[in-house]
Parts: sequence; C-alpha cells; structure tokens
Amino acid sequence: MQEAPAIDQSFGRHRVGADERKRRIRRVFEAVAPRYDLMNDLMSFGIHRLWKRKLARRCAAARGRVVDLAGGTGDLARLLAGAGRDVLVCDPSLAMMGQGRRRDGGLAWLAGEAEALPFASASVDLLTISFGLRNVTRLEAALGEIHRVLKPGGRFVCLEFSRPYRWFAPFYDLYSFLVIPRLGAAVAGAPEAYEYLVESIRRFPDQGGFAALMAQAGFGGVRWENVSFGIACLHFGEVPR
Repeated sequence: MQEAPAIDQSFGRHRVGADERKRRIRRVFEAVAPRYDLMNDLMSFGIHRLWKRKLARRCAAARGRVVDLAGGTGDLARLLAGAGRDVLVCDPSLAMMGQGRRRDGGLAWLAGEAEALPFASASVDLLTISFGLRNVTRLEAALGEIHRVLKPGGRFVCLEFSRPYRWFAPFYDLYSFLVIPRLGAAVAGAPEAYEYLVESIRRFPDQGGFAALMAQAGFGGVRWENVSFGIACLHFGEVPR
C-alpha cells in the first residue's frame, strides 16, 4: 500500500495554525459566495457540471439518507435528489448555503464541519463531497468522521482536483496560476481567494496518496476514476459490512 502523504497546513504562501487556517478559509468562501457558481463555470468552461453529473450517475443506485458534505450552494445535491433519497446539504459556510437556499428551498440544509459531523454514527447511506476536502484542516480526522457516520455498506464518493497527466500538466499549471486569479479579480473581486484555491489544489494528495488515506481510515473497495486527463478525480470507498 502506498504510504499516506503528510498534509500541508499552510494557507497561501504562509504556514498557519489549524484554527487560523479555518478562519481564513471561512473568509474566502464568504467573499466568493455570491459569484461562486459563476466562477466555477468560467474557470472550468462549465466542465465541472459534467464531472458532477458523472458523480451523480455513479450514485444512481443509492437509496436512503444522502449527505452532500461541503455542498455549498447545492448544485450537486440537486443532481442527487430523487425518489427513495433524503438529500441534505452540510456545509460550514452559511454564506454559501444562503446562496443555495435562494435558488432551491426544497433541499435540506445543515451547518457542519467535516472534522466533527453533526450526524449519529452509522446513520448515512451515501456521503458525497465535491471540491471540499482540500479545504479541511485535518484530512485524516475528516475521513474518520465520514467513516463513522456511514452505515455498514454505506458509500463514500469524493470528487476532487488531482494530478493531471504528465503531458497535460504544464498547460494546466500555466492556466491555473496565470488565468484563474485574474478571473477571480475581474468577476468575483477576490484574486487572493482564488490564489488560495489554486494553491490548495497543489497541496492535496494525488490519486494514489488519497486512496491510501481512505484505506487507512478503514474504507474498503477503494478505487478512483480520473476525469479530464486527471485534472479531477472521482474516489470511491465503502464501509465494510
């Protein structure tokens, strides 16, 4: 098994404590909340919506209680909603969820952090998270909490930025560091926030590294599926019965 990587607790170019990093991340999402979905569309040319639809298709058989962790404005939760499912968005940012509530009052919303989930043990059938785990302050603790709240046989599906194929990486790096912060300044008025978001992608473990962390947290059936040349990756695991 690949050794799990150490987790970088820096924020931007500076190392900070976990509590201070948490406060700064909260401020980032408060700043970008009004234009967050628009910026995602612009930055990814709308491709992030295709990735989320693929995640939803991979979860088509799920029934019961579904939690979309770090669900933000609820765009993924709306794809997951359907017959036989009770879908709830859980996110630490009230500003992000507030934007989502204005668009869809039919979803359930609950404030909560990945490192201390507000759910009973073995109470969730499916837990998803898209582009949120790289913002937690203690990744191992978050994975432990996700494992705790899932029922035996419950599934965990994570969509996160990852390491692109080697031939594509130079183009992706150029776009990430030069274009995205400028878009953040022009559209959202928050270039520093988008500099942080780009840097947080680089600090997150690669495909194999994150799979190793999932296995160490107790998940079985761990696998991953690259999308768009490895720019992002779907990770799958389940709690053994």
